[in-house]
Parts: sequence; C-alpha cells; structure tokens
Amino acid sequence: MTEKELQEYLNTNFPIENEKCEWKEFKSLKNSVAGKESNDIISYVSAIANMQGGHLVIGIQDKTLNIVGIQDFAGYTIENIRFRINGNSTNLNIEKFSVQEFITSDTNKTVWIFHIPKHQFRLPVYAHKKTWQRIDDNMVEMTKARLDAIIEQVQVNDDWSKVIVPEATIEDLDSEAIKKARIEFKKRNPKYSDEVDNWKDVDFLNKAKLTIKGKITRTALILLGKDESEHFLNSTVKIRWNLKTIDNQDKDFEIFSILFLLSIDEVYKKIRNLKYRYLRDGTLFPDEVLRYEPYTIRESLNNAIAHQDYSKGARINVVEFEDDHLIFSNYGSFLPKSVEDVVLNDTPEEVYRNPFLVEAMKNLDMIETQGGGIRKIFNFQKQRFFPLPDYNFEDNKVKVTIIGKILDENFARILIQNSKLTLNEIILLDKVQKHKEINEGEFKFLKKEKYIEGRRTNPYLSYKIVESTNDENLQAEYLANRSFDDSHFKDMILEYLRKFGKTKRKAIDNLIIPKLSAVLSDDKKKKKVTNFLSALGKEGKIQCLPGYYWESI
Repeated sequence: MTEKELQEYLNTNFPIENEKCEWKEFKSLKNSVAGKESNDIISYVSAIANMQGGHLVIGIQDKTLNIVGIQDFAGYTIENIRFRINGNSTNLNIEKFSVQEFITSDTNKTVWIFHIPKHQFRLPVYAHKKTWQRIDDNMVEMTKARLDAIIEQVQVNDDWSKVIVPEATIEDLDSEAIKKARIEFKKRNPKYSDEVDNWKDVDFLNKAKLTIKGKITRTALILLGKDESEHFLNSTVKIRWNLKTIDNQDKDFEIFSILFLLSIDEVYKKIRNLKYRYLRDGTLFPDEVLRYEPYTIRESLNNAIAHQDYSKGARINVVEFEDDHLIFSNYGSFLPKSVEDVVLNDTPEEVYRNPFLVEAMKNLDMIETQGGGIRKIFNFQKQRFFPLPDYNFEDNKVKVTIIGKILDENFARILIQNSKLTLNEIILLDKVQKHKEINEGEFKFLKKEKYIEGRRTNPYLSYKIVESTNDENLQAEYLANRSFDDSHFKDMILEYLRKFGKTKRKAIDNLIIPKLSAVLSDDKKKKKVTNFLSALGKEGKIQCLPGYYWESI
C-alpha cells in the first residue's frame, strides 16, 4: 500500500477524532506507551474502552491526519506491545484487543492502529491506577457519575414488559386508547398512514408491537389497559401527581392507574405551567415564556414510564412545587453510563430495562427513536437561561428536577453574554453555580479554558467570564471570591503586631478573616490564619508567647 493509498484508507475509515477515535503522532514509543499519565497510549486505551470502544491511530499527525510514521519503536512490535499495554491497563479485554500494522511501500512509513474493545461488564479500564475519559478534545480523569454508572451497571436479561398475560384479552384494553394509539402510530410511521385505518385491532396491536401474535402483553396493559385490568399485572402500576407549596406542604394530589397513553395527558393538564417573565439588560420589555417547555414535561414523564422497574411495585411520582420546580422520579437505577454521556454524545441508549415497552412507546410517538430526548430538555433549559436539570440516583431511584425559573440572575446574565459556551461547558459551570463538587478532570478543563479560578474544593467564576457581563455586582462578587495572595495577609499581621504589640489570636482572626475569600468556609478561614502565623513563625518574624499571645521579633 502506497502512502497515498494509506492516507485515503485512513481518511475513509477514521475521518474524525471523537470519543471512539484518536489520532496521535507518537514518532517515538520510548516513553509513549506507559509514560506521562493522560498523554500516553495506555491512557487513551482506558478512555476509549470506557466509552464504547474504538480506535487509536498512531504514526499520523494530530489534527491533519498526515502520515509521519513511527520512527523509534523502542523494541516494541505489534505482538509484544499488546502484552505491555495489557499489563498496564487493568480490566482491558485482551482477547478482543488487537494492533494492526501498515507500512507504506513507497516511503517505508509505519502506522499502527489499536482496535480497543468496550470495557467489560462492571469493569472500567484503568491506566496509572485511574480511569480516563474524553471531554471534547481533553483527556481527563473519569467523572464520578460515569465511573459509578459502569461499576453499578445493570445487566438486563429478562424483559418484564414483554411477558404475555394469558388470562387477558383485547376486551381488557380501552377502545379510546386504541383509537389514539392508531393516530400516534401514523405520526411516527407515515409510510403506513393509508393502511392503518383498514387494519383490524388485533393486526394493528401486533404491528405496533404492543401484542405478540395477538396475545396481550404487560406492555399493552400498561399503555392501553382499562383501569379494572390492572390486577393482571400483579404489581402496582400507577402515576401519582402531587402539588406542594414551596415549603413542602401538600395542597393536592391525584393517582392515575394504567392506560398510560391517555394518563400522561391528564397528568400534563394537572401541572400549572404558568408564564414566567424576566427582563434582559438594556430593555424595558420582558421576555415571556412558559415555566416548563411542554416537551420537557412529557419527555421526563415518558422516560420515567419507560425506565420504571415495575417488578418492585412502586409508583412513578410527579411532584409539582407551585411556581418553582417539578420532580419526576421512578424506581430503578440509571442504566446509561451517565447523564453527561447521554447529553453530550446524543446517541440512542444501548440498554433498556423494558425494551419491549420502549419499542412500543417509540411506535406510539411517546419517546425519541434516535436518542436526544434528554439533550433536548437540557437545551430548552439553556435557551431559557434556567438551571439545567438535576439528576439524583440515590436509593436505587432516578429523580429528575426541572426548575421553572431563573435561579441565579447573575448566572443567567453570564449565559446571555457568553452565547458561544458549549452545552458541556454550561453543564460544568452549572455545577459551579449550584456549589456541586467537580472532579479533578472537570476542574482542570475549566481552569484550562479560564472559566473558573480558585481551588477545586472552592472554585468561582473567572474574570474572563465575569468581565464580559459589565455587571457591578458580579465584579464585586468576583473580587470578594478572589481575595488577595498570602503575602498580603502576612504583611497585614506583621504591621498590626509592630504597631500594637503583643496581641491575642482572636484579634488577629478579627483582622484577617473578614477579608479572606468569600468561597472559604469559616473553618477553612480559621485554618488559613493558622497557616499564616505558622509561616511567619518559621520565617523568624513573629513568635508565640504563653497565653497564646503573638508578637513581632
């Protein structure tokens, strides 16, 4: 194969870099196989394996895909490098891991392609005793959410929703629901629009994948079953809507049984989706939007229906805190790797708890066919400048919170003025806004982009982000967060002791603590003062006297 032919092969089969494909030059393999963490071959193997698997192509120029060739093999061959990588990549599936070699016939350049399998069930792949992933073009340590999703991965074998209920007949299904199902089926499957009305009910239900050869399934009962048919399911299958005041006092509730195809409309009507008004800078005319995008309500509820673990006999809950936020919850762990993985990759999920039910819901236009539903919800919140959805996976439940207002006007102003922020960047900044913990990889990414300052445990929005808003309150908050460097505070302590002599620790605390960064807790502020005093003591500038007094030397 000539260099031109190899170039065409690479361009055809590995045209872009993404979470499944990485190009690296690695002209010398001496320190590239297991060298600097996050920038060596085993780190890339870990990152690609922990997504969906994919390919690492080396010997080509990053970004351009021009062939440069491996020039120093450092004793490695395509046979022995597999075992070297396997020895440094815990949990890698070595049987499915392979290395392919190409040598150009005219220029004698060598390119290796590593074919990397997806991680094994509940076994993330480690390199340098860490798990890795890619966020955009950055190699970072894996987020806790994604790592937990792999470790707690559920292997779905038996499909509860596909089970046939032999005692049930078509008479146990609601006729109005079947009519609506036909309408929705035509929307999703327009190629059948001229035929559907001529199908008998039994044929339609088979084609919509609600029944199997005319036999009633649990899915058919969940979506189309009459209220009195619920006993066939031997499980509680209900949706509970609950209206609460903002201080968590119950105001109203209603419980909806099976017949979910119609019930979701009834739940939607219960939610008071009032208009929300807010002023943008520089105008007296308010923007007016619904608190919740209708799609957001329906998609969140339908996702709960699709992913509910019905074997547990638990209800699906929709809690409405009036004029503030909605909470949707269903029983059962979150099956995708992480919310970020679903949102940023925007691809269909690979594993469903109730695949038969999901397929029927797709055919009835209840959920997205090609993924992207959750991503749309994130984008609708982003367009409103509202906080992004919150996902909580505690107690083997999925709880989604949708906030129907601007939570932080300053943060909304930042989004308005920084319109080029990507959804991934907004997701991370949203965590900072909500004072949620970010991991080391996320912190390094935000620092690299100059979006935040401070330490990982107490990050705050950077000058680059704040400056563009021209907002005095944000700028004052930035200065309060930023504080001063350590030498400034040590000089203040020295000057105080020289002017006022022997002083108790409490007076020094009163001098320094109010001026420290606002992002620090009270305990951390006190510890910082202790560190200043200790440093000055080691420098021979102050000393501690009996009674815990301090004086300059």
